[in-house]
Amino acid sequence: MVNTSSNNKNPYGKLIRLLEEQLAHSNQQNKDLSKKLDQSTKQIEALTEQIRHLTKLLYGSKYEKSKYNVPDGQGSLFDDDPAFSEPEHTEEQSQQTISYTVVRKVKSKKRNDSLHDGIEVEAIHHHPKNTICDCCQGQMIEIGSTLVREEAKFIPAKMMKVQHIEHAYECKDCKVDSSQPAQIKRGKAPQPAIQRSIASPSVLAKVIYDKFAQYLPLYRQVKEWNRYGLNTNDKNLSNWVIRVAHDWLLPVYERMKELMMAKSVLHVDETYGQIINRSDGKSGQANAYNWVFRSVPSQGPTMTLFQSALSRARSVLESFIEGFSGTIVCDGYSAYDKLEGVNFANCWAHVRRYWLKADSKNGRIGVKYCDDLYRLERQFKRLSPSKRRKKRQKYSKPIVEEFLHWVETSPFYGKNALAKAAEYTLNRANGLKLFLNDGRIEMDNNPAENAIRPNVIGRKNWLFSVSEAGAKANAICLSIAETAKSNGVDFYEYIKKLFTDLPNLGVQQNPEILDQYMPWSKMIQAECSK
Repeated sequence: MVNTSSNNKNPYGKLIRLLEEQLAHSNQQNKDLSKKLDQSTKQIEALTEQIRHLTKLLYGSKYEKSKYNVPDGQGSLFDDDPAFSEPEHTEEQSQQTISYTVVRKVKSKKRNDSLHDGIEVEAIHHHPKNTICDCCQGQMIEIGSTLVREEAKFIPAKMMKVQHIEHAYECKDCKVDSSQPAQIKRGKAPQPAIQRSIASPSVLAKVIYDKFAQYLPLYRQVKEWNRYGLNTNDKNLSNWVIRVAHDWLLPVYERMKELMMAKSVLHVDETYGQIINRSDGKSGQANAYNWVFRSVPSQGPTMTLFQSALSRARSVLESFIEGFSGTIVCDGYSAYDKLEGVNFANCWAHVRRYWLKADSKNGRIGVKYCDDLYRLERQFKRLSPSKRRKKRQKYSKPIVEEFLHWVETSPFYGKNALAKAAEYTLNRANGLKLFLNDGRIEMDNNPAENAIRPNVIGRKNWLFSVSEAGAKANAICLSIAETAKSNGVDFYEYIKKLFTDLPNLGVQQNPEILDQYMPWSKMIQAECSK
């Protein structure tokens, strides 16, 4: 009987074990499917976020003004706004009276106020063709005049041929006396900026001004020079720019660099470019780079220097700032790290940019922390560095600490924009706090980004440099142009004076003369200010 009952139970045991195995297998499949579903959901979220970001780049505004602070009713067409999903209000619900006052500005400026004071005036008088009275045939007399309009008249530039003629003089009395040596004096023409070249300082200054201040490529200048009466080509113009940049602008550039490396705070940034004939063997399609270095106004006259390089490597930064000791304000690029004697202060504008991309409730919170800091900075802008440091310690430091604590304790995980913003912020926390301890340090790298903008605008026009020498000349000319601009000096008049004076001063033998030709010197300010 026992054996029979046990045999009867065995089929049920096997069936139970089989069902348990199937259940375990189903549970495992469910776990695997749930895992795949989570991964797919995260991937969909990331792709959706990427599509939203690309759509904003394509159709949205290009400035970084926070959309969370815009007036009501001014939302972006492509942003997710719950107002578009809410039901339409009925007439009774929608009835609302809004009263407002429009304040119109009184236009005090006249059209002819656009002309500068002291400009030459030409008056054209219009009299009747016949001043005989049609009634009595007597002579009519003038009883008044009316100024009908004023207009601007343009007189095109003209080309002149300047001939330098040296005259020799001899003393006839000494010439008759055989015991006396002949006495001869000869006039000495000034040295040209380029030997055996037709280009005068004014022509060279105009070529460089048009390219680096007006962003007009050399090949587009050729027709204009031909119209003025100078037959040339873009190769000649390019050679002129490279030659005078090396001979006369480079000494000024190097002197500015010496003065800049003596500072203790710098802004640094970089942007790409193209050089066709590269010495490293890479294709002309590969990116070259232009680095920008800018001093701060609290440490004397502002200087902006560009450096052309074939790469974005840290070695470029090391070679340029050799001898520098202090703080560099920069973005989060990895080359800006671990240099002896240098502290790196990171940029809050980049932090805010990351949180602005995280289009969510937490993203708005991150942006608000940054906006609160910027609001304080606008209040401290005109204070001395020492006073600004004290204000930052009292008001800005608590906001920074609260912000970093909030980011650190919030559960931001994954690869979405919010997690990237949190990771970017925490990885650069030490650099982001540096501005609190030094009033000379700006809280963002906007001065360098603004300084590098002319290079970007120029790149869109002249597209590339054929040679490394041309790229170096571009960097030197841009440096002189931007430094002159920031010191209130007319760039054209300034470089024309450099090309006129420096070839006759022996600056290679007497480099101390260059201090008189810095854009902030009294002589240059008096002769070349705008």
